[in-house]
Amino acid sequence: MAKGKITPMMQQYFEVKRNLPSNTLLLFRLGDFYEMFHEDAEIGSQLLGITLTKRSDYFMAGIPYHAAEQYIGKALQAGKKVAICDQVETPQPGKLVKRSLTRILTPGTTIEDNQIESSRNHYLAAFELEKSGASLCWLDLSTAEFQIATGKSVDDLMPVLTSIDPAEMLVMEGEENRWRAMAHDGSTHDELTHFLATRSVTELPGYHFNIDAGVQSVMDTLGVINLEGFGIDKDHPALGCAGAVLHYVTENLRAKPANLSSIREYSYAASLLLDPATLRNLEIFKSTRGTREGSLLQSINKTTTASGSRQLEQWLISPDRRLDELRRRQDSVEQFVKSPLAVKEIQDLLKSVRDIKRILGRLQNRLRNPRELGGIRDTLNQLPGILDTLAPFTGTPIDSISSQLNTLPHLAELLNKGLKEELPNNLSGGGYIAKGYDDTLDGMLSLTTDNKLWLSNLEAEERERTGIKNLRIKFNNAFGYFIEISKSNLTLVPDDYIRKQTMVNGERYVTESLKQKEKEIFHAEENSKRREEELFAGLVAAVLEESGPLIQTASALAELDVFCGWAEIARLWNYCKPELDESDTIEILQGRHPVVEQMLKQNASGLASSQAFVPNDSQLSASESQIHLITGPNMAGKSTFIRQVALITLLAQVGCWTPATSAKIGLVDRIFSRVGASDDLARGNSTFMVEMNETANILNNATRHSLIILDEIGRGTSTYDGLSIAWSVVEHLHRELDAGPKTLFATHYQELTQLETHLGRLENFSVAVKEWNDDIVFVRQVVKGAADRSYGIQVARLAGLPQPVIDRAKEILQKLESEDAIVAVISPMPRAKPHKKIRVEQNDDQLNLFS
Repeated sequence: MAKGKITPMMQQYFEVKRNLPSNTLLLFRLGDFYEMFHEDAEIGSQLLGITLTKRSDYFMAGIPYHAAEQYIGKALQAGKKVAICDQVETPQPGKLVKRSLTRILTPGTTIEDNQIESSRNHYLAAFELEKSGASLCWLDLSTAEFQIATGKSVDDLMPVLTSIDPAEMLVMEGEENRWRAMAHDGSTHDELTHFLATRSVTELPGYHFNIDAGVQSVMDTLGVINLEGFGIDKDHPALGCAGAVLHYVTENLRAKPANLSSIREYSYAASLLLDPATLRNLEIFKSTRGTREGSLLQSINKTTTASGSRQLEQWLISPDRRLDELRRRQDSVEQFVKSPLAVKEIQDLLKSVRDIKRILGRLQNRLRNPRELGGIRDTLNQLPGILDTLAPFTGTPIDSISSQLNTLPHLAELLNKGLKEELPNNLSGGGYIAKGYDDTLDGMLSLTTDNKLWLSNLEAEERERTGIKNLRIKFNNAFGYFIEISKSNLTLVPDDYIRKQTMVNGERYVTESLKQKEKEIFHAEENSKRREEELFAGLVAAVLEESGPLIQTASALAELDVFCGWAEIARLWNYCKPELDESDTIEILQGRHPVVEQMLKQNASGLASSQAFVPNDSQLSASESQIHLITGPNMAGKSTFIRQVALITLLAQVGCWTPATSAKIGLVDRIFSRVGASDDLARGNSTFMVEMNETANILNNATRHSLIILDEIGRGTSTYDGLSIAWSVVEHLHRELDAGPKTLFATHYQELTQLETHLGRLENFSVAVKEWNDDIVFVRQVVKGAADRSYGIQVARLAGLPQPVIDRAKEILQKLESEDAIVAVISPMPRAKPHKKIRVEQNDDQLNLFS
């Protein structure tokens, strides 16, 4: 803090600063700059890469007012909060200008266009954990998506929390430390604390999570007298979290959020759940490199608009289990698959469609500029063409989309008449209302034009009168209008010129007539700008009156965009329309991995056709062929195969067509995966501990309606321990008499193949290879039957191990195999010929692993 006497302006600064939450940078408006002082200046200069200066005994750093948004975005990405203190009155000479805190921006509450990613949802979430269960609320303030969910434990909500990937989390004061203290290897609290550590977290006093207060806050914000219309009971446990979210947003907006009109409860029964490990292992939203490239989302995203991309993300966040809804999406895609020309026309029109939901969100929350209204206008102008293109689809599922496209001709005409074609990004400079829209404004602008013509004539007259050929009438913000005379012509200056400023190369003058005209010009410009702002406010009001139909239109356009993109993918990659039902089977003919297939084509440009993806079949049944045990060498394609089955199932349950010749998918309630070898050393978890954590989650939560893919269970420990665990896991999954979760189990433990004889719903499969001169060729084909060996030494040779190492490995392998050093541990289990399925009775003796 500054020493000695504090100026009135700095008193103003400290009064605002002392009431801000910690970790908040205060941007204090001074003329054309936002300034930071003291510690904020030091932090801000380093964070934003701006100059740090020192005045008397305190630091300061500033950013230009017109470029503030890009600097604010950088601070938010770094997890900082930014408070905006603006000048709220016109500055007057010798008077302290009034300033007020107008907005606090945080990572989860910012809605400015250039501070959030247009193609991704942007969530703020609140989480509460009590003995009775866990509660969650999340809000995308930019689009007004507002949801709540509850669960019996953290386990129930982590899949949802991981999927929505909030930019900021709200928790009760002290809760994060309490959860950290409760965490231990593999615990759900450990998973939660790790999740919180990767994003911005804000603690709020516990009373903000009170359910009664939350109910009232939600009702007040939505403008309703109860929540029955949304199917939510007033005692819903997650309403406390909803209240915390609304309190936080209101504090930061400095007003209630004006764009919220509904709240929805997340339905577990209607959704396919994907736990955090599965989202990561299957690379649903991000690849293992942490980018969208190489993810499932990217591979099926051919959208044209940002809102379409977000709609696709929402469907992947919450895959559906409602057959009627999934079939509606599939049938819509089918119509566009049959009409490629219509898809091309629609996509061309969608390129001029703007992000209506986010534009409305900003307009309703007092963030307004002319380009936002221009976005509404441009979108409305495309709707007649889109409807004309959709007209031939009458009587198809596309009708449901067409019926939701509201052309709003009166509003479109108003915006087209009222706005100029090219629009500025702020209101302060005027120049956005079209000529002919308002007679009063046109008259004011005419005065301004006449005044500028008068100035031009005056300049010509003064040149003639004085004989000064290079005389100029100029203007700047500091001195207004003036006559500029060079030094060489000062002897020709008339006596009626009044000196205003001395320059290095000349003098600046005014005349009485010029001073009078300056007043007229300023008055006319101020009046015209004020009139433009009034007209703009009227246009905004007209748009907001139609917010309901506009939001409905935006949702329909987003769906239309997704369906057109999916149809394009289906044609380009030869996808099929899967048959969906409530059965316990998954039957895929010539299935392909959607991501790998595309990447192979991209990486194999100009290469031989052998680079093409090799398709494979899969037939799983919870009651018959429940467990497929898959063996074969590394690099042969086991992991790719089991993942593609899971991804094809997932695609079917978001309504997308699938990469296969044909597919019949019985809806599943959850997809689990345990794939690859990774550690989590930051939390003290070894590779094997991560493997066991994920396996435990699967075994504890899978049902007979689930799909499980397991890759190399037990490989992170000793051979005997690992084999024992893998064996036991397979038996556990097969434990029910009549059915169990559909499972693909890839392994290098050849000993497990003997289980086919003893477990009635288990079948052996392998990835075929061909041998040639002690080398192997990967065929990538999954065939019935077990692999005869793992070919590990051949793969090691391909990896480039030195030849002496390869030769020595062969010697050791030959010795081990001849002495049955490992195989002897397993009880001999002769295979039945011919093979016959044997069901395991509930109380039969269990198969012994060791002799």
